[in-house]
Amino acid sequence: MNFKNGPLTPSPRTIYGLDEYELSQIPGHEGGRNLIYICTKDSIPKCVLRLSILGDRKKEDYLAEAEFVHYLAKSGAPVADVIPSSNGNLVESFSEDGKEYFAILFSYAKGMLISDNGYRYREGAPLDEYFYNTGKALGAIHKFSKTYKPEHKRQEFFDKYTPDYLDELIPDSYDELKKAIRERLEKFRSLPMNESVYGLVHFDFSDGNYHIDMKTGDITVFDFDNCMYCWYMFDLANLWIHGTGWFQNEPDHEKRLAGMKGYFDTVVSGYRSKTDVSDEELSHLPLFIDMVLIENIVDEFECCAREGEDLDPEDIEDAAECLINHTPYC
Repeated sequence: MNFKNGPLTPSPRTIYGLDEYELSQIPGHEGGRNLIYICTKDSIPKCVLRLSILGDRKKEDYLAEAEFVHYLAKSGAPVADVIPSSNGNLVESFSEDGKEYFAILFSYAKGMLISDNGYRYREGAPLDEYFYNTGKALGAIHKFSKTYKPEHKRQEFFDKYTPDYLDELIPDSYDELKKAIRERLEKFRSLPMNESVYGLVHFDFSDGNYHIDMKTGDITVFDFDNCMYCWYMFDLANLWIHGTGWFQNEPDHEKRLAGMKGYFDTVVSGYRSKTDVSDEELSHLPLFIDMVLIENIVDEFECCAREGEDLDPEDIEDAAECLINHTPYC
């Protein structure tokens, strides 16, 4: 299914009013689930068309995502909104070659990926501003998630992360890893799950999924494709892990940890400018870092299963060692 140089099919272009737009496909990344097209008019990116073609989710799953994103945008969270079709629908389904796929149109997030700027933040502004703003954007999303009442519901963490599923997914040759994951699952089940700590989260909040306005520093978040009900701390722990890149080349272990503490303290300050997170929740950060590592490992195995490939052990080596050896903070 390649629509880069021509019309998609008459249906998606027409139903979203894209006949006069130029559609450019974004190169897929390893493990990607969707086909992504930047829709440009008069040389300006206006919106993003996402086509989901794997067939492993139902329309209700996509509706649950789109409704959540639309709610967040209307509430004032810094997210790229969903644009309804000419039928007034947030999600449209189409068939091609006997297969059903789903389309969602999003507004284009203002700004750019920090990776596309060589991991340089905006000129004249300190990195602390960037760290604060990432926490602030995430805090706004969680603030509104805490009051969200869904019409269609996304899956819960324990709907997917079950011992039986993980035992089937991960080969027995990774016995030590499977044991370490089972131990963490037992610990996760002991955590509180009330509305102040547990709700619908992004589940992939990282610098690949938001744009930065390099004039103002404002952040606009997108790609809620993996959103699910989980602890809010998961998203914060994911931010922690993605912050390690700023300090990984520091050879001194104590200085690396000190750098990470300063980074995360700034993130939490930004987060708390929008919603609460207790010191008790933050004390569980190492456990939630383990949760993120498990998610990353599971994703690697799932991608290989979809592609019919064997996993390269090096792709999970570091994460697996941290879990098996109970190494805190990665």
